[in-house]
Amino acid sequence: MAFTAASVTLLILFTTLLLVPRFTGYVLRAALRSAGWFLKNRTNGRREVILSRVRLEEEDYRSRNPYSTAGPEDEDWEKVDSAPGVAKNGEPLGENWEGIIGFFHPFCNAGGGGERVLWAAVKATQERWPKATCVIYTGDHEVTKTTMVERAETRFNIRLHAPTIVLLYLSTRKYVLSSMYPHMTLLGQSLGSLIVAVDAFNLLAPDIYVDTMGYAFTIALSKYLFPLVPTGAYVHYPTISTDMLESLDDGTGVKGLNSGAGVGWKGVAKKRYWKLFARLYGWIGSKVDVVMTNSSWTSAHIDSLWGPSRKNLEHAKVTVVFPPTAVSELHSSIEVNSASEATREPSILYIAQFRPEKNHSLVLRAFAQFLDERRKDPANASLPTPKLILIGSVRHASPDETHIYNLRLLAHELHIREQTEFICDASWPTILSHLGTSSIGTNAMWNEHFGIGVVEYQAAGLISVVHDSGGPREDIVIDMGDGATGFRATTEDEFAAAFEAALALPQEEKVAMRLRARKSALRFTEEEFGRKWLIALEKLISQQRRLAKSTKT
Repeated sequence: MAFTAASVTLLILFTTLLLVPRFTGYVLRAALRSAGWFLKNRTNGRREVILSRVRLEEEDYRSRNPYSTAGPEDEDWEKVDSAPGVAKNGEPLGENWEGIIGFFHPFCNAGGGGERVLWAAVKATQERWPKATCVIYTGDHEVTKTTMVERAETRFNIRLHAPTIVLLYLSTRKYVLSSMYPHMTLLGQSLGSLIVAVDAFNLLAPDIYVDTMGYAFTIALSKYLFPLVPTGAYVHYPTISTDMLESLDDGTGVKGLNSGAGVGWKGVAKKRYWKLFARLYGWIGSKVDVVMTNSSWTSAHIDSLWGPSRKNLEHAKVTVVFPPTAVSELHSSIEVNSASEATREPSILYIAQFRPEKNHSLVLRAFAQFLDERRKDPANASLPTPKLILIGSVRHASPDETHIYNLRLLAHELHIREQTEFICDASWPTILSHLGTSSIGTNAMWNEHFGIGVVEYQAAGLISVVHDSGGPREDIVIDMGDGATGFRATTEDEFAAAFEAALALPQEEKVAMRLRARKSALRFTEEEFGRKWLIALEKLISQQRRLAKSTKT
């Protein structure tokens, strides 16, 4: 669908609402509400077609699986549906809710941790409310629903119930790409997300709207267009944070892509722009009915930015819902003991999307330094040469493809090409194999919001060497009271030294650290994610029921 003049008008109205005095704001609110009424009525026909198609696909599924009584895996119901929910009006919150939940996730095929959260959330929703329809607003035109469901299973080992999933394809996703905004990127992407949101609402107005990618401005737009549609956000990373502002004055060069960029008149202008944007972002938080964050680090920043504007909301408290990780499967698939130690190779594994902020270049340089130091010691001459294995997804037709090309060039320049392996878009069995045979798992992103890959390292018994910041420092690679569960580092020297220290541990201590890390990872299971996700979603469904009932009386 082409981007229409009506969409441009909506964007102008909403942007003006952010910037103009209060009286004019009332007028614009009324205009946006009228536009929302128009969009809702305009998409009612598509809504009926979608629900009719879902019913037909469900009937076809039942006819082919006559003994199925639940969603994709009946046994999973016991894990997340131990007790039926009850709304405040006394009505059950169980499987009789038949509304549409719209998940805003323009890159649902990216294959990263955010996508694992999306599909795990959809799965938990399906198991609790099998009659609900999960609509995904996506820009991935190259994938069909069948392909996407298969990819969720092969990449994440998440089995979905296809009939109640609907993909609605956006035609404007390019407006949220950072490459579109060489200057004022934060504001550009945020306003660009409004264009994509208008595109989404032109396709369908949902009963509940949830942003699972971090485009918070779209939630505010939804709230103005559809006041009776509850809104939720699963925040992986705050769009702006106090850490980002502080990084502008950092002289070490280790605090992200903008480290030390606050110098000169341009730096001063950037600081002022970021501070103004932080105020605007803080106001946006007041439009989100239920907020979930993926880590203690993210929660602290969201509380700081959004907390003041959320004081009067029904569900003002921000909830930490750790991302789902395949801890149970990794525990059952991979042994960790003295005997299994012999099968471990001196390999360093980095599982992360091939994007600049993941800082693969730091790992490559640290690995090269580690190998140089190792070669200087004659005692290592008879030992096998360590290997660096980089596994990650690549968003096609994006800057990611150029980025991985540059990383390969860097490996060549550092003379570690023969010891470095790049694996793009690996299947889950491939990832599982490397988790079972590698010795070290690493992550070099500054302020990684959580670090699903790091939890996978721990659950598989790898010794973690991670950046001393963000989620890995606050939640994952921590001492649980019985000893270290890995190493933390910041600079190339520190990473190189940690690689050496991890491999040089006596076997007994290696096994002990692996087991401590494995025990620690039990905090991040898929079952625990599903339980907390459903608690949050019950709040939105209860609110939706209450609002829908109030309009009928």
